[in-house]
Amino acid sequence: MGTFSMVAYDPRSGELGVAVQSKFIAVGAVVPWARAGVGAIATQSYANTSYGPEGLRLLGEGFSPDELVEHLVATDPEKELRQVGVVDAHGRAAAFTGRKCLPWAGHLVGENFACQGNILASERVVSAMAEAFTRTRGALAERLLAALAAGQAAGGDRRGQQSAALLVVKEKGGYGGFNDRYIDLRVDDHPRPIEELRRLYELHLLYFAPPEPEDLVPLDRELRRRLQELLTHLGYYRGPANGEQSPEFDEALFRFCSTENLEEHLREDGKLDLRILRHMETLVKKRI
Repeated sequence: MGTFSMVAYDPRSGELGVAVQSKFIAVGAVVPWARAGVGAIATQSYANTSYGPEGLRLLGEGFSPDELVEHLVATDPEKELRQVGVVDAHGRAAAFTGRKCLPWAGHLVGENFACQGNILASERVVSAMAEAFTRTRGALAERLLAALAAGQAAGGDRRGQQSAALLVVKEKGGYGGFNDRYIDLRVDDHPRPIEELRRLYELHLLYFAPPEPEDLVPLDRELRRRLQELLTHLGYYRGPANGEQSPEFDEALFRFCSTENLEEHLREDGKLDLRILRHMETLVKKRI
């Protein structure tokens, strides 16, 4: 499996993540593994997928990334075909590239990350990933996507592109707060998978990202009137657009958000997330 990937940890947010691209279908089903508060693992090049769950179990029991990599390859009779990168919830990282991985193959370990790849255009792919990750500011997902884009710009998988994936975990980061799967996006077959992954990530931000402070505004009479007008255009509301609070308006807003997958943005503190308003306006413009 010709692949380039990065595992990384963000000490500010506690997030752990994996980003990967390959000339291989559905790479996200094979390479990335992560658990909040434990670590992240990328297993590739004739991937031994047991490295994922077994590695996370051992990290959770106290193995360091160096100890884990040594243990995984020591017990694998085909270790020289394998490649693996590991980072834990303390930012410690380690990687391994077997001698039989197809060239160019290698890895680079830095503070809070490890990047690795095989069947690459050159060593420059992993160094470009490391540079992009280090210089990019923002959320862990942003930095991982920047690393993937830089790796591709440096030549990437020398066979071409096909699939990509982004996995980021954090405590109670999943939908509804019930698990740690904060971002789990996959592009299984696409001519430009990293660009498509970026598009999906932007949609993820729309639907699930916490609002920016400036996007939370009081739901006052004038704003409520505007929402009533828009909800009327969209067929959710049949009452007067007078800005008054009513059960009919509350039900219409709830049905709209539920239908448009914006329910995570509904609030009970008398404020509105302006992403709801902007999405309504976009839909109305499309109908005009």
